[in-house]
Amino acid sequence: MPHRLTFFFVLILSSLSVQADQKLVWADEFNGESLDYTKWGVEENAYGGGNNELQIYRWDKRNLRVKNGNLIMEAHHDNPNVVGTTRPYSSARIRTKHRGDWKYCRVDVRAKLPVGKGIWPAIWMLPTEEKYGGWASSGEIDIMELVGHEPSTYHGTLHYGGAWPKNRHSGEKFKLSRGTFADEFHVFSVNWQEGKITWSIDGEVWQTQQKWDSEKKPYPAPFDQRFHLILNLAVGGRWPGNPDAMTKFPATMLVDYVRVYHN
Repeated sequence: MPHRLTFFFVLILSSLSVQADQKLVWADEFNGESLDYTKWGVEENAYGGGNNELQIYRWDKRNLRVKNGNLIMEAHHDNPNVVGTTRPYSSARIRTKHRGDWKYCRVDVRAKLPVGKGIWPAIWMLPTEEKYGGWASSGEIDIMELVGHEPSTYHGTLHYGGAWPKNRHSGEKFKLSRGTFADEFHVFSVNWQEGKITWSIDGEVWQTQQKWDSEKKPYPAPFDQRFHLILNLAVGGRWPGNPDAMTKFPATMLVDYVRVYHN
């Protein structure tokens, strides 16, 4: 079957050419025994993310740890209490703010996602300095969001325009041809260039956005400033809804690596 072999080598060379055009500037392979705090800050709060979410984000090994080459983010139904605030669920949220901030880059995250009603894993980016004002005036790039009652689908979204409630968003969703995102690891990517952002899964581009706006500055604002990366596992909220009796806990999000390239 020489034609298949030829196709295989063309695929490899194509992948190598993409890598050659971009320089790896930041990465975490999660090969140690604990989270690398020179790269990540851990967020602790019970604010509900502005979406009426039901978790408390904790700095606790029960919810956040590194083991067997993976970052493990885990949501539990354990009624945590932090400084007098009790919520039904505990979980984890980490960010690279002031440890990894970039303008125009490609981000690759290889992850295996939890599913089930009310489960909401996300890989996304926020502006570090918010030069154009509060959310969403300064923008938001959602690399991957999955709402667990749609286990085969994830969303790629941009938020921009003005401050809430004058914010706007645009984006599409990608659906697997078979199986769910809990079955195996996938590489979720964005390639952010001046005036153009593309989304890929496992190296295949599936969405491109080139139209957005800002109330404060001309295009390509607000996506012309430094952004940082956020990984989190939310539970409940207006979009995914609350977990039900069929939702399994603990819900576990595994991340094999995070790699950032400059164009």
